[in-house]
Amino acid sequence: MDWETVIGLEVHAELSTKTKIFCGCRVAFGGEPNTYVCPVCSGMPGVLPRLNYTVVEYAIRAGLALGCSITEKCKFDRKNYFYPDLPKSYQISQLYSPICRDGFLDIEVDHIRKTIGIREIHMEEDAGKLIHDPQNDNTHMDFNRCGVPLLEIVSHPDMRNSGEVLAYLQKLREILMYLDICDCKMQEGSLRADINLSVRPIGGLLGVRTEMKNLNSFKAIERAIEYETKRQIMILRSGGEVEQETRRWDDNACISYSMRSKENTQDYRYFPEPDLLPIVTDATLLTQIKNSLPELADQKRERYMHDYGLTEHDAAVITDHKNISALFESVTKISGEPIESAHLITGEIMRLMNQTNTLPENLSIDASKLAELIGFVLSGKISRNAYKEVVEAVFLHDVVPESYIVNNGLFMLTDNSAFVDAAKAVLDENQDALEEYRLGKEKVFGFLLGQTMRKIGSASNPDLARKALQDLLTADSMEHSHMD
Repeated sequence: MDWETVIGLEVHAELSTKTKIFCGCRVAFGGEPNTYVCPVCSGMPGVLPRLNYTVVEYAIRAGLALGCSITEKCKFDRKNYFYPDLPKSYQISQLYSPICRDGFLDIEVDHIRKTIGIREIHMEEDAGKLIHDPQNDNTHMDFNRCGVPLLEIVSHPDMRNSGEVLAYLQKLREILMYLDICDCKMQEGSLRADINLSVRPIGGLLGVRTEMKNLNSFKAIERAIEYETKRQIMILRSGGEVEQETRRWDDNACISYSMRSKENTQDYRYFPEPDLLPIVTDATLLTQIKNSLPELADQKRERYMHDYGLTEHDAAVITDHKNISALFESVTKISGEPIESAHLITGEIMRLMNQTNTLPENLSIDASKLAELIGFVLSGKISRNAYKEVVEAVFLHDVVPESYIVNNGLFMLTDNSAFVDAAKAVLDENQDALEEYRLGKEKVFGFLLGQTMRKIGSASNPDLARKALQDLLTADSMEHSHMD
């Protein structure tokens, strides 16, 4: 029997607001435990939430970018459950009337385009974090994350394999970053996904699904999907039944294991949140937010290819992260050389980022210095080798390009006599090679040119070196032809 995997995702995106969704506590990663906490987000009796309206704006921005309809009148609900990292014993979320509905996201896998439906986007608050201490067999609670604003983006079960899932997540991550509403640092948990997965005979009825919670790396997501697919197929082939349950993925052991039976909506005893009024979104606000949306990556790619003549590959690499795109645009604006700017970023800058394990979000380099270097190399003032050397020095040590070039003697010589002297010395030192050239072995020219440039050093100008050597060899050929 041929099996088909059916996958839907619930993606949780932490919003890049300065404060939490229902109180004024700071939103920040990595603080001392329980320092970004107040009576509201720690669930003290008698406190009241107050909505951060930036969260609403960010949710609408995401919905518009993902083709959703925006709910004119949405509201919050209470999701009741007990877990140690949820001090109130309930979460404020949106079940009955989410802010965004019926969107889509286009992906491409192996040159095949596919549309993934988005069922809804809703706003909610995050829970805290449990920190397990295996040495003392204790668990500590950090409530800093309680009340951090989240968007939960729920897809339809339209994906069929890990390739489509990763393409969807990468595209979604790209959009959220360009909207500037989420930093999408998966390593910090600001973007994480729950995987709802089932298998069925191709074309058959939907199978029983399991949910794997809070995966926060693309590699872990890929491995988890492959593992869970095989696990369910093995159960069904042996005549067993897949249980509807929530599972946890252990990426070190590359296995999933059961956490609890999967809850249904009624298990959470949802009811309307009594302490928050409904949110009414009028047409004027929607128009304002729509007009303020930034240029997204797809639009930038098209513009870069159309206006700047970039290849599809270079445009895709540059727009993969908004920091890279911003650097490209700054260097291009200053230098006036989009093609050279693109080659610099997709070549040397990417190489140095990989070499130093620099993430795009942490990239910091002076665009004006890179533009200055482009001017030096295109005007013939420095060689390509010197250009790469100075780019690396700027990247690693933020040097002043012209000072570095002067101090290291990298400006190319323009005095033709120096190249003539160097070429003469090379011919004197390499009589065997000169004789071979006289006999018609023109490949020897490359060797002689290399030796000439080596004599000059970093300041060598290939064009002047070639001309000086060629003139001497031409004169030598004429002299020998007269002697014959």
